[in-house]
Amino acid sequence: MIRFLIPVPLLLAGCTVGPDYEGPRPVASAERTGATFRRADPAQTVADPPLARWWEAMADPRLNALVERGLAASPDVAIAEARVRKARAAAREQRANRLPSISATGTAIIADLPAGSLALPSQGEQDDRIKAEFYNAGLDASWEIDLFGGRRRAAEAASAQADAARANVADAQVRLSAEIADNYVTLRELQQRLVLVRRSAALLAQSLALLEQRERRGASSRDDVVRLRTELNRTQGGLLPLEGQIAVTLDQLALLTGDEPGAHDATLSSPGAIPSVPASVAIGDPETMLRRRPDVRAAERQLAAGTAQIGVDVARQFPSVSIMGIIGLGGPSIGDVVDTDNVSSLLLPRINWSFLDFGRNRARVEQSRAGRDEAEAQYRKSVLAALSDAETSLSRFGNLRATLLSSYRSAEGARQSSRFAAQRFERGAAPLTSSIDAERAALTADISAVEAQGQFVRAFVGLHKALGLGWEGSKER
Repeated sequence: MIRFLIPVPLLLAGCTVGPDYEGPRPVASAERTGATFRRADPAQTVADPPLARWWEAMADPRLNALVERGLAASPDVAIAEARVRKARAAAREQRANRLPSISATGTAIIADLPAGSLALPSQGEQDDRIKAEFYNAGLDASWEIDLFGGRRRAAEAASAQADAARANVADAQVRLSAEIADNYVTLRELQQRLVLVRRSAALLAQSLALLEQRERRGASSRDDVVRLRTELNRTQGGLLPLEGQIAVTLDQLALLTGDEPGAHDATLSSPGAIPSVPASVAIGDPETMLRRRPDVRAAERQLAAGTAQIGVDVARQFPSVSIMGIIGLGGPSIGDVVDTDNVSSLLLPRINWSFLDFGRNRARVEQSRAGRDEAEAQYRKSVLAALSDAETSLSRFGNLRATLLSSYRSAEGARQSSRFAAQRFERGAAPLTSSIDAERAALTADISAVEAQGQFVRAFVGLHKALGLGWEGSKER
């Protein structure tokens, strides 16, 4: 009878319960072909495909080396890659669960027992001890037939989880390259500011010396000397925080690149220029950006996994069929293990159906459906957050460019006033203090311009992070 029933579940194994994944529903109009960024300034950006290795556009070899080092040695990337290997192994395990399992066994029993240790039927005169030997070798096979596709859905969910883990690696690379560039720009800005503050402190010290000379001649008041000395002390006190921030930034760069603190002091301690930004930046379009951003891709894969999990839990509501088979050779002597006349076999089909569980299976299905709804909402959130991130970054980038141009004009005006003051002093038409004050004002304007330049370049970095660029395998140019 069993001989005719076994093929039935095999024929039904193609049935798969639960919803088929058809992809996420559209969230925003930006997902349509032809959509453009609303905050993009045509004077500063173009819709050409962006540069995947965007930091190379800043033309700074030291920055390029730091990013390459970070992508190769950062612990954050290593952690994400380890999770990928773990998820892929889990996916292979789920695929293997759909196939039969076979194990080999070998047994040897050698017994030497007192005669009264076993309750055996009396067979006349007994020896003082019971001696027995038994040897067996065989194969055990088992297979739970995927009657309603639960295991198939489990494999789908595990595969989607592995894809999500791979997207998380890409997301770690995007964040890492942006953080390295951001800290590098901050380092160069701090170094430039330190140089200018030191120069300003030197000018204040020169002005103080002149003012003290005038005080001794009675041409200046003591209040003016005290006020200027206070300003000098405040300026000199501002050097220490800058030096501390430089040390912290160097250590942060070392951490991001997987190095010990101080590893980059020798190569980066000397002041360097803030990296430049191209006159025009390629940004692509929103549709491509959403397909490229790793966090959106990870959210979509989690949605696929959540959809497959529904099928896993629905399948538990139906009967499960498994088959177990045993074949072996054995007997009272070791030679029986290779004697084909001693073959023994056993076939055990089994059906299991938990039809009365007081709603446990139904509750599991409800949980998986809620989990799928949560993943869908998370995907929607990821899409909207990505669009908001990109539009905000574009707006900030444009505004800071205008701020930088204004700072440059102010600095140039202050520098021109300083040159005029120096010329008047050389002609004897103005005192030296006026020339020094004008130079100090120019340095203050230069410091503001350096700060504005740092903010602008960091906005450039943030823009490319928002566009989801910087991960290996990107298809952009």
